[in-house]
Order: sequence, then C-alpha cells, then structure tokens
Amino acid sequence: MRKCTDEATPYYICVDGRKLIHKGTESRKQGNIKRTFEVYACSNCSGCSLKPKCLYKYNKHANKNKTMRVNEIWENLKNESHKNIQSEQGIINRQIRSIQTEGHFGDIKENNKFRRFNYRSSEKVYKEFMLYAIGRNINKYHRFKHGKIKKYESEKVEKLA
Repeated sequence: MRKCTDEATPYYICVDGRKLIHKGTESRKQGNIKRTFEVYACSNCSGCSLKPKCLYKYNKHANKNKTMRVNEIWENLKNESHKNIQSEQGIINRQIRSIQTEGHFGDIKENNKFRRFNYRSSEKVYKEFMLYAIGRNINKYHRFKHGKIKKYESEKVEKLA
C-alpha cells in the first residue's frame, strides 16, 4: 500500500492500482488506552486478481471490498523510531548493546558457573534470575564507585573529506 496526499483527502493505492478512499475515523478503547484509526476503503474490488491474498478470510467474504484501518500516530512513532535506529548514534548504540549483552551472559555462564535454575515454574525462574541480576548490578555499582571500572564514552569517528 502506498499513501498519496495530492488531492484534498488522503488516499492509499493498493498493489492492483485501486484507490482506497478515506471513509472516516474510528476509535477503540482497550483498558485505559484509546486508539484512533483512520478508515480507508476501496469502492470496488471485483475482478481483482489479488483479492484472495488481500482480504482476510476471503472464502467467507468473497463479495466484500478491501477496508484498511491506519493508526497514524502509531505510524509516525514507528517511522521516527526506525529513523533513530538507522542514525549514526543508533548504530553505535546497537553495536554497544549487542556486545554488552553477550558479555554478561558469557560471564554468568562461565565465570560464575550459573548453568541451571533451582526452580522450574516460570514465575520462580524469573524471580531467581532477577535476584541474580540485582546482585550483579550491586557488584558492578560497587566496582564503579571504587574506580575499578570507568563509564563508557563512545568515540565518534570524524569523516575525512
């Protein structure tokens, strides 16, 4: 689907080249969260070769037309997040995070000989691991306070022109 805004009202164009025109706004409430959707619908999907792949439960509703609900706030947040992840700082943060996580699990398994949990239910395993993680964090904080480890400062590499 591709969004177009060249007219007064925005619309989407499906893969087959048909317009999905804005029909209205819909709100849904789930718990304390209210979500607002913009509803787009195609006026006529008959004769479309992609209709069985496009419509959910096509066999039950073969005579229906395509309807699409878009949460534009969510889409904007998703695009902003993707832009942040693909930025130079985002790439550096992802590299650091992957290195840090792998190191912690390797340290837990090899250096501390933590190979098995003492309990089997997921709730008890979660609690046991959280206690272990709290202990590791206290130990790390202690080493940091006494100057045995330094805060990581990322180095930005200047591009030479």
